Amino acid sequence: MVDRRVFLIVLDSYGCGNAPDAADFGDEGSNTLKSIYSSEYYDTPHMNSIGLFNIDGATYAESVEHPLGAYGRLIESSKGKDTTIGHWEIAGIISKKPLPTYPNGFPQEVLDEFSKRTGRGVLCNKPYSGTKVIEDYGKEHLETGALIVYTSADSVFQIAAHEDTTSVEQLYEYCEIARQILVGDHGVGRVIARPFVGEPGHFVRTPKRHDYSLVPPSVTVLDVLKEAGYETYGVGKIFDIFAGKSINHTVRIEDNVDGMIKTMNFAKEDFKGLCFVNLVDFDMIYGHRRDIKAYAGAASVFDVTLGSFMKRMKDTDILMITADHGCDPGYSGTDHTREMVPLLVYGKDIKADVNLGTRASYADIAATIQDIFELEQKTEGTSFWDEIRR
Repeated sequence: MVDRRVFLIVLDSYGCGNAPDAADFGDEGSNTLKSIYSSEYYDTPHMNSIGLFNIDGATYAESVEHPLGAYGRLIESSKGKDTTIGHWEIAGIISKKPLPTYPNGFPQEVLDEFSKRTGRGVLCNKPYSGTKVIEDYGKEHLETGALIVYTSADSVFQIAAHEDTTSVEQLYEYCEIARQILVGDHGVGRVIARPFVGEPGHFVRTPKRHDYSLVPPSVTVLDVLKEAGYETYGVGKIFDIFAGKSINHTVRIEDNVDGMIKTMNFAKEDFKGLCFVNLVDFDMIYGHRRDIKAYAGAASVFDVTLGSFMKRMKDTDILMITADHGCDPGYSGTDHTREMVPLLVYGKDIKADVNLGTRASYADIAATIQDIFELEQKTEGTSFWDEIRR
């Protein structure tokens, strides 16, 4: 076995400019990184040092003269701009058919079956902001016990319930029922539990969110690594996104900083394999709420923790930083944006100042990881390992 560890950190929604087909998604001109860079609160010297603003198209920022790593940007080949599709592509699956979305709410037959099996009524059934939906429907939910069901521009079936009317464990059971119903033509990417607490006018969501994803439809890099005897670690939503498939160890996180602390704790362990990390705050808290200042500040805080992580890396460790889609806080609306994503690669065994250009798929990451561990490639994607290895 190859004595290496790869730490793959996904900055959820950290896009770096509209994809070539962004206009097809109504996202022409979107650029998450450019929007947050414009804020006085943005400061990411460690990502910059690896080559963040040496990436093609980042002409709005000053590049560094001698980047410490390899850098590039990736185009999404899959037909979607959501978390599930994006992570699946990073792991080596290109989804030619988009997951179903419900801009007009879910069909009545789906809701009828859900109510029949849960014994609970349904409120809302529209695309909605997660914070606004509990503000608008929370009081009625408390009075009637009906569950708040809503969606977004993504392929999601979200269930919000107050912890006084529905225990978290019971809400999770309802989500499992919804997951059983939502298959085939209605196979949404994720069913999401959204517990909340508080009084009318002061409702707040809790950190006990839980995602129930579809099982990936084909082989991922996680499958290849696990089959070969390597360890696979998931930090944050990774376990949920891949429905637990081929993940040996997993840990939930409270926020981005906690995610990096737990990643550094895993780095203290002696293992060979992949640590796959999702930092969701960029998307969930800042991107969807179109909060440029807070998104920029969160990027700066992440960069501080990144500096600490880089100091702790072993000589054989490889760090990859990327994203799964965009969610431009400077763009109209509140939805994800169809963007290319950055790719930064760093480690003692990685060549400095390698421009990987603009690559055709997120899946190139999966292909490269299989090359790093000297495994037969069983996923989509084109490896760039020979371009970056010393």
